[in-house]
Formats: sequence, C-alpha cells, structure tokens
Amino acid sequence: MHILTRTNWLISLTLALATPLTHAADPKLCVFDLLGATGEMFNAAKDYALAMQASGTTLKLKSYVDERVAVDDFKTGHCDAVLATAFRTRAFNPVTAATDSFGATLILRQGKVDHAAGHEVVRMASQIFASPAASNMVIQGKYEMAGLIDVGAVYAVVHDRRMNTPEAMAGKRIMAFDHDKAQAYMIQKSGAQPVMADITNFANKFNNGMADMAAAPAIAFKPLELLKGMGPNGAVSRFPFMIASFQLIIERSKFPSTYADASRQYWLRHFDEVLARTNKAEADIPASAWMDLSAENTPLYAKFLRDTRVELADQGIYNKQGLKLLKRIRCKLNPSDQECSQPTEVQ
Repeated sequence: MHILTRTNWLISLTLALATPLTHAADPKLCVFDLLGATGEMFNAAKDYALAMQASGTTLKLKSYVDERVAVDDFKTGHCDAVLATAFRTRAFNPVTAATDSFGATLILRQGKVDHAAGHEVVRMASQIFASPAASNMVIQGKYEMAGLIDVGAVYAVVHDRRMNTPEAMAGKRIMAFDHDKAQAYMIQKSGAQPVMADITNFANKFNNGMADMAAAPAIAFKPLELLKGMGPNGAVSRFPFMIASFQLIIERSKFPSTYADASRQYWLRHFDEVLARTNKAEADIPASAWMDLSAENTPLYAKFLRDTRVELADQGIYNKQGLKLLKRIRCKLNPSDQECSQPTEVQ
C-alpha cells in the first residue's frame, strides 16, 4: 500500500507539473465613443488601460458606436466594465450619476452663470467619490463607479434664436433620449413636445428639421455637425442644462479589490487635461453662434431646472443622496445663493 500510494502521488505530481497554469481572463472594458476606435474617448481609454497595466491589471478594450449595445453587453456579462454617459450608467449607480441631473452643477452669481464654478462642482464631487469614506456611494451591489469624466456643459442648439425665453418653449419640438425619462418629463413640463431619439441619431433628426431644439456638450458639435444643422437663424444658448459626464462602471468581482480606487484616482488626476479639451471645444464655437439669455430669464431657467430636479427626485428618477451631496458642494462654493437656506434636496 505504501508503494502504491507513493506511486499515485508521483503520477499526480507529474501531471500537475505538465499541465500549464491557467489565469483568469483579462477583464474587458467596453467603451462608447460616437467615432468608435478613432474617437477621443476611446483614445483616452487606451491611455487609461496602459496606466492600469503598469499597476498590474491588463484590460482588453472594445469600442462601440452604439451606447445601448455597449451597456447591454455589460449587463449580460460580455463586458466586465463599461465607459458610457451617465444617462446610461445611472442604471448601475444612480448616486454618482446625479452629477448629470438638471441644474445640479449650476451656480449663478449676480444673475449670471459661473461656468468655471460648475466644473468645480464636478471636480469636488469626483474628489469625494475618490475618498475612502465614499464606499456607500460608489458601490451599488455588484457594481462600482471607478471613474468620472467631465465632458462639458450641455447647451441647447436651436433653429430659431427667438427661443430664448421659458414661454418660447411652448409648443416646440425638442429632442429627448428615449431611455431617459427625465428629459421627456422636463420637455413636457415646459409645454413642449419631446421628439424621441437616442444618442446615435438625435443629431441627424435635429439637422434634418425634425425638432426645433437639441442639446449636447460642445465637444460633440463638430462630429455631429450641429452648427451646420442649426441653420442661418439658429443659435447655441450659453446656458448649461447640466454638465455631462462619462462614468466608468465595473463589475467588482472581475477586478482586484484595490482596482476601483486606483482607477478613480487616475481619472481625478486627469480632470484638468480633459477639461482643457472641453474648454477648447467651447472656444472653437464662433462668437456669432452664441446666444445669451437675458439677466431676467437666466434665474427663471435656473429655478425651472431646480424645481424639475426636485420633482424628478420625488418620482425616484433622480437619486436624493447624490443630489444632497451636490447641493452641499454648490452651497460651499456659493453660500449666498437663496437655495442654501431652503430645505429642498436635503432629505
């Protein structure tokens, strides 16, 4: 028995040594970019993947020009992480996606929009999300937000520059993403008619005259040809509905325990680099294309966005925890604002 046991042990050891070691597959990051593998977001993802490889994790990247497909592939396990707009990632983390709520980053000073302060709200939120104390916000079940990228303020593009008052919105046709209930709600609240589309076709619909207004950050204007589409009587309203973000969501079990924190720190370190590209895109819009709201209408629009945001939170579409955080940041940057003495968004 002793000899047989030893023989069996030797056979098992020999087989184990002859069998190659297997490793878990490298995690796959699926990246939405309207321009696919040639776009700026995918190029940024490549730089990110290179940096994360140096820290011990090799990512496989796959580009998508259809955001819905990218997110669906993530849901079904074909991707281990996804980089997409917060409109879509809200389904995985509604707390961090609150940054993209209507007016959540808007700061007015003496009736005028402080554009730089709006981006500072996003930066401060990113810093909080990157802190160890924020685990209850960045972790939602099996998912974790592992990076937030500010891609710029969302501006309205209109075919008729007379659409510059709240009353002028009534009866107009306005583009809305079919997967975002918040957009359709706000449009209907203003008395306008939502024209449903998705991120792949809304620009074509606007450019072909199927709607009177669309909205996008400045970095999207050139690839989507929105300035051409708005026509000779159109304009870009220099009033931000929100600041748009891309958010990186990972399935936690597919990554090392320290990965998400390192990832959030990476994107935070590159905040100014991305913001510089955003500012350049805005500066590249011809001065003649811009339209400024009057000093009278600017606070009216701000109040409209705030009221709508609160209503959407009460309906469960926007996340109250995330909105509470953002209000705290706004009031730290602008404590004299009237909203800071009001009880909204603090429940």
